[in-house]
Amino acid sequence: MVKIKLQISLFILAVLVLSSCQNTVEKKAEVKKQSRPNILFIPVDDLRTDLGAYGNVVVKSPNIDKLASNGMVFNRAYCQQAVCTASRTSLLTGLRPDSTQIWDLKTHFRDAMPDIVSLPQFFKNNGYHTVGLGKTFHNTLQDSIAWNEYLHVDGFPFDPDAVYVNQDNLIIQKEKELKLVKKGKHKFDKYGFIYTKAKSIEMADVGDDDYYDGAQTTMAIKKMRELKKTDKPFFLSVGFYKPHLPFTAPKKYWDMYNSEDIPLAKNQFPPKNSPEFAMHGDAELRGYADKHDLPKPAEGSLSEAEQRELIHAYYACVTYVDAQIGRLMDELEKSGLAENTIVVLWGDHGWKLGEHNGWAKQTNYEIDTRAPLIISGKGVKSKGEMTQSLTEFVDVYPTLCDMTGFEIPKYLQGESLKPILENSKTIVKEAAYSQFLLGRYGSKEDRKTERMGYTVRTERYRYVEWYKWNPKQKTKGDFITRELFDHKTDPQENSNIADVPENKELILGLSKSLTKGFIL
Repeated sequence: MVKIKLQISLFILAVLVLSSCQNTVEKKAEVKKQSRPNILFIPVDDLRTDLGAYGNVVVKSPNIDKLASNGMVFNRAYCQQAVCTASRTSLLTGLRPDSTQIWDLKTHFRDAMPDIVSLPQFFKNNGYHTVGLGKTFHNTLQDSIAWNEYLHVDGFPFDPDAVYVNQDNLIIQKEKELKLVKKGKHKFDKYGFIYTKAKSIEMADVGDDDYYDGAQTTMAIKKMRELKKTDKPFFLSVGFYKPHLPFTAPKKYWDMYNSEDIPLAKNQFPPKNSPEFAMHGDAELRGYADKHDLPKPAEGSLSEAEQRELIHAYYACVTYVDAQIGRLMDELEKSGLAENTIVVLWGDHGWKLGEHNGWAKQTNYEIDTRAPLIISGKGVKSKGEMTQSLTEFVDVYPTLCDMTGFEIPKYLQGESLKPILENSKTIVKEAAYSQFLLGRYGSKEDRKTERMGYTVRTERYRYVEWYKWNPKQKTKGDFITRELFDHKTDPQENSNIADVPENKELILGLSKSLTKGFIL
């Protein structure tokens, strides 16, 4: 009997040991399953580097600045084309525009590359729960297969950048809608709205959630709380529409600034000795009801009062979005998710606020191709630092693969920035490359001829080559002209020195670098 009891006791002990081992294995597996960091992805439309974290003392951006203090600020990050669709496509595929064949606003990259794996899709395919809100891919050109969930706030248009609440703007919109319906040119979006523009500026005495960016932040916070309860890492993208035109935001953010304290651009003239077409004209701003008579860059400047009003409104929108980002970061901290989350904040390109007499993007110049990029949180060893290393938006995709422990797809055209996140002085590349296709925007005159400009930015120089473009064959044609700017003596790119005889050898070297970068 004693022997039988001993055998039973040993059997029970063995079961308990095995059970304990199994639980340990399961817990280890669960820990391993949850060990990959979450990603909070924050694209901000038309956001230039006018932020406290980048040294701007006028703009009020305390929440982005706080985010930067826990991460790395990339001071010389460059988009691959200074227009929304092309820039976002390049970053989200890790490929340059000549590879994606996306050079305009209307073409979806799936038309040219149906099988390409976009950045959020990569994480979805590798066990992440991907959620998209707002503008990640360009406006209505969403990538449905990239998301487990794509969310939209009820009561807003599918493309909610031109959302107004003041009566004068609503009347303008309604009049435009009626004209479109009468002509049979109207097109309803999936929520029953017709996209129209009213004035370029609106500062309404309303709450944050009366405009889309505030409302979607509320939705994002709710979703973040849900994601915390799951056992999967998440990729959550919250894409903000402001400070994209129209400059619309709650009045309280306008009231934080005094127009007279806002400095104006010092170089209100096109670059000297550059072709006039390279500064082709601000068609975007001219499309708003109060800016139809906007002069082209070569024709003159806006009045000082008009300039101050536009910059004031732009800055108010930046501060409005900054407040929404602060709400996101507060929730990340409160929920306990911050410790294991990578945060990536980026503006899709720069934006001219009077520089070169311009009021938009869409050039190959520094003011349009340089944009903010901040990587913060999990995996950033050099926190609160700014790197001067040249970087590109095609680098974001491989960087996030590297930071989360995945093998970097070999076809990507960027480099991982992880070494810079470990040491801000690390150099991963010697040059950054951008391009812009002229001839698909603006007036009929602007659209008569298509030209492609390719540019390389090195430590000291920006060099541009312009070619005729064959839209049917999608290839460059004859060489037109070139531009060269020396950032040591001309950081604002005010004078093209490509025709200076002493620069002949320098241009030969930069041209070779350009050819290498684009495989021209």
